Amino acid sequence: MAKFRGSLSVHCVQELAKNPTLVVPPRYIRPDQDATTIISDDALVSKLPVIDMQSLLSEESMDSELAKLDSACKEWGFFQMVNHGVSSAFLEKVKKEVHEFFNLSMEEKKKYWQSPEDLEGFGQAFVVSEEQRLDWGDLFFMTTLPVHLRKPHLFPKLPPSLRDTLEVYSMEVNALAMNLISGMAKVLHIKDEEVREFFENGLQSMRMNYYPPCPQPEKVTGLTPHSDAVALTILLQINEAEGLQIKKDGKWFPIRPLPNAFIVNIGDVLEVITNGVYPSIEHRAVVNSEQERLSIATFHTVNYDGEVGPAPSLITEKTPALFRRVTTEEFLKALFSRELHEKSHLDYMRIQHSQG
Repeated sequence: MAKFRGSLSVHCVQELAKNPTLVVPPRYIRPDQDATTIISDDALVSKLPVIDMQSLLSEESMDSELAKLDSACKEWGFFQMVNHGVSSAFLEKVKKEVHEFFNLSMEEKKKYWQSPEDLEGFGQAFVVSEEQRLDWGDLFFMTTLPVHLRKPHLFPKLPPSLRDTLEVYSMEVNALAMNLISGMAKVLHIKDEEVREFFENGLQSMRMNYYPPCPQPEKVTGLTPHSDAVALTILLQINEAEGLQIKKDGKWFPIRPLPNAFIVNIGDVLEVITNGVYPSIEHRAVVNSEQERLSIATFHTVNYDGEVGPAPSLITEKTPALFRRVTTEEFLKALFSRELHEKSHLDYMRIQHSQG
């Protein structure tokens, strides 16, 4: 696998936040915070679509659930997934062990810390300059599939119980992602062989997020507004604290996770493959002054040796390609060379059609 630009080393925010007299360091203060309206009306917040995986896989209810999935992807780009078949007891185990991982001593964490030339491990992502403002959060990021791309000092060296749990979790959510992508392809009439070409032996990575409480939460950002540069993200909220917000119709909507549900969102790669039919959605994480928030996001995307571009069966004279076709390697290289910022990476892929 090619070398991508790493992320510059940063302090552990979890350690910073332990100081009872903490004044937020200047580098974390975000004068550029988006002050767009946050919707707090319960009726609107609860409108996020809910997709039932059992209905999606059942012959009797498949068509109506596929129509719901299609609408959710077009209108929201985000939905909650219930009846997904992953046991609640197992999800509790995942949550407990991820929590314990972030509570390891700093000495233990240093074994997994990012090196300047690598993206994987503990730290922050997309830090490309010493002047750059930082997010109020820590992450642990690693490639999980295909197995041969796992870094030998990360996945294999995790605490044994967490490693075994994440091994199972990786396969469970991968199967869910592929079922969802197959459903989307069916609705959009993308040929099966095109889906296979894009996603067989696709890349999967995991990002565990830890957002500590902050004495001045209104001055910081847990995670910069962005769209995910993958095909599909499946998120599991680890604890009860809210913080994920999505941008719709120019306003921020807080997401309230349903018990044992996954939160799923469309990423840039799927916007490209669907030629703009399913848009990726900008989202962010905010923090509070009382409670930490933890989550684990699993990213699913095309295979490393393949390409990113619109599905050929969607391109006609009436619907020309809106995006270029590039190798996955080129797509990832361009992604990791810049700061995280809204949907800027998608602009790099866009074909500028002349008007008139």
